Amino acid sequence: MKKKITLKQIAKELDVSVSTVSKALSNSKEISEDTTKKIQAFAKLYNYKPNNIALSLKNRKTRTIGILIPEIVHHFFSTVIRGIERVANRRGYNVIVGLSNESFTKEIINMEMLANGSIDGFILSISKETLLKQDYHHFNATINQGMPIVMFDRVVNEVDCDKVIVDDFNGAVKAVKKLIENNCKNIALITTMDYVSVGRLRTQGYLEALQNSGIVADSNLILKIDDSLDVENNLEILEAEIAQFFKSNPNIDGVFAVNELYAVSAMKVARKLGFTIPEDLQVIGFTDGVLSKHATPSLTTVSQHGQKMGEQAANLLIERLEAEDAETEIYFTNNDRKRDFIKVVIETEIIERESTK
Repeated sequence: MKKKITLKQIAKELDVSVSTVSKALSNSKEISEDTTKKIQAFAKLYNYKPNNIALSLKNRKTRTIGILIPEIVHHFFSTVIRGIERVANRRGYNVIVGLSNESFTKEIINMEMLANGSIDGFILSISKETLLKQDYHHFNATINQGMPIVMFDRVVNEVDCDKVIVDDFNGAVKAVKKLIENNCKNIALITTMDYVSVGRLRTQGYLEALQNSGIVADSNLILKIDDSLDVENNLEILEAEIAQFFKSNPNIDGVFAVNELYAVSAMKVARKLGFTIPEDLQVIGFTDGVLSKHATPSLTTVSQHGQKMGEQAANLLIERLEAEDAETEIYFTNNDRKRDFIKVVIETEIIERESTK
């Protein structure tokens, strides 16, 4: 039995583009007869079976968008899905949601499953394990085979596609500036490891705000939580880390946390240690979700406008899918004539509640 081969492997073996292989296998008039025969003979020799990803989009429209998210429980991702679905349904598209559970392997499996004839394009946020590995081959392979991707929230420069991000840096600057204006002198940061782009940018915003106000950053006031820990199922470990952090830094009078779980946990621990909020300690989190509204006291947050992010992402993807044939051809070929990609930046705002003065 001849071993099976992929479209991309045929292109590599014959030193042509994926687009040329796809056209030749479809008997396109754009490809010379000699090249078409050579490609078709090679494909037959290796028992090539066309994958639905590689078929021409105009012949394979499902009018369905695949959404791939790292976590389903976070309010932010649910608001993004709501925004995507709102625009998609209005424009005649359905959506299918896949979940990576922050796993590199599951992210790949979900993409392969959804891409196999079920959807026309992806809207996705990258898993933490993928960011840690810095292995993005599955995204680039999907794009190269003719399926557009729009990334949101967690994005990387190594993948050429449209992106929708929140202004994490300036959102953090606003939050820390608010604490400084409220006379906080020793402002702590509770953040993620730096390989997660949003945490890194929010950390940079924290440092920038301190510098702009003439405050020297103290590394002892920065707590980085290990992202490999499933904190939602191990809250006692998270709370123990925060408790030790507070005990080691008793002068903390302000906390900026890069997500609402860290912020709400910080308030819970602080109250157990005898802090009164906001009199002794003021806290601001990032992401305006259900936890923020129903915490005691209610949490001041940086709103990411998840629904707006989802709406923007859906519009970008659908516009790619419905682009004119000539534009689509330029976008998907592996040459230097790539269509320009768009990055949309969503502005943040501070939602003031009871955790600040």
